Amino acid sequence: MTSDPAPRHPQVAGLLLAAGGGRRLGGRPKALLRHDGVLLVERAARALREAGCGRVHVVLGAGAEEVCAQAELSGCVLVENPGWGEGMGSSLRAGIRSLAGTGARGALVSLVDQPGIGPEAYARVLDAFTGETSLVSATYGGRRGHPVLLGAAHWPGVAEGAQGDQGAREYLRRHSAEIRLVECGDVAEAYDIDTGADLGRLRPGGAH
Repeated sequence: MTSDPAPRHPQVAGLLLAAGGGRRLGGRPKALLRHDGVLLVERAARALREAGCGRVHVVLGAGAEEVCAQAELSGCVLVENPGWGEGMGSSLRAGIRSLAGTGARGALVSLVDQPGIGPEAYARVLDAFTGETSLVSATYGGRRGHPVLLGAAHWPGVAEGAQGDQGAREYLRRHSAEIRLVECGDVAEAYDIDTGADLGRLRPGGAH
């Protein structure tokens, strides 16, 4: 990555979950899919940086060696999750652990397989950070989605409940009254690249 200006929110780390193996995509690691000719993992990490995160931690799993060899992720902290096959929850736990001792007071969590979400949406959610008790979620037409901002006070509870493919879902359900909602439907699309049919959403020069 090229050098960036000083982050607008140095106390908030970007936490990119990019470990998925793409089981329903024939075992193609999602991080290595391309959109507009750019690897999804590079695109998402760059968007987090552009949005103003102080640091970006990228959790890798499936095809980690290949991702490290192909992706331009200089300036990012690469976190390998050997338990990625257990589901998103294990990657979220690994990412939260990696933030210990960094001085981060919040984490902006994003998913590598959502190329329709870019720096504009990330920045909106990031701008809602007020401190370690912050709990913020993007919404799309009023429906909660990613990115999600987790203040550091929430990390232990989120990690405890992050099992299987649940991620932070159960924790957010139990703390729904505390979540600040930020509408992002006018600047982003919250679709996932999960199946072969979804590959059509990747613009020319995409999946190879």
